[in-house]
Amino acid sequence: MGWLDYHLHEFKLNDPESGKQVRIGLPDDEDPYGMEVLADHLVPITDYFIHDNEFALYTYDFGDGWRHLVVFEDLIQPEKGVDYPHCLSGERKCPPEDCGGPHGYERFLEAIRNPDHEEHEEYLTWVGGNFDPEDFSPELVQFDDPEERWRIAFDER
Repeated sequence: MGWLDYHLHEFKLNDPESGKQVRIGLPDDEDPYGMEVLADHLVPITDYFIHDNEFALYTYDFGDGWRHLVVFEDLIQPEKGVDYPHCLSGERKCPPEDCGGPHGYERFLEAIRNPDHEEHEEYLTWVGGNFDPEDFSPELVQFDDPEERWRIAFDER
């Protein structure tokens, strides 16, 4: 997605063996749901997200409420010389981290599109000068090692 993974986040999906819902994400000591969250940097989602278990709900930054339905569409045969996983397609650029959820993102887009908006310059400075929400290139998507990403997000050595 382009987000840094330091906010609470999780995938909710069914365990293909038991049929019970599991949560894979960033464990929270103050879990409001009373349901264990499996650490996403230790548990491969590929053990759960398979062709017989086609849907997962991904929530990022519980306070902002980013929710995504992830759909398993197809299993393709690996090609020699291709690094996996890799992104085949997609649409639109990831919203900036901490922009305030879907409503904040809409406000952000409105401001950067309108040079007369009172927050226009502030938002453009915040995102490094420009932001094109339509900009997306599957070949630029990178997949990180989950354990390394966790260490970076939480400054663990």
